[in-house]
Amino acid sequence: MSTAKNHAETIKQISGVNPLKCMKCGKCSATCPSFNEMDIKPHQFVSYVQNGDIEALMESKSLWKCLSCFACVERCPRDVKPGKLIDAARQMVVREKDGDYLSPDEIPELLDPETPQQLLVSAFRRYRR
Repeated sequence: MSTAKNHAETIKQISGVNPLKCMKCGKCSATCPSFNEMDIKPHQFVSYVQNGDIEALMESKSLWKCLSCFACVERCPRDVKPGKLIDAARQMVVREKDGDYLSPDEIPELLDPETPQQLLVSAFRRYRR
């Protein structure tokens, strides 16, 4: 349990987001272009971080279906920034693989024909350093 708390704190620290500000209005999920592809919706993602259920998030396909378009960030009336929480959880998954970067050989395994191109461009910008 303490590991889950540590992971939740790490996600909060990486993202710079306070998930406790969320009022569960669902506007972030309503504006998400990947809503139908996600098993954990953006507003639910915030609740999972609040509750410390990080393992479920890290195993979720929603991490990789999120476009990182930050439409959810723009729509949130409380400035919770669910997209930044999702991005922080992605970074934790990558870091737990004993490194901060993906190797080029690992990328084809993560892709499927329905992977949005915007996700690939966003990941390239973020992880190329």
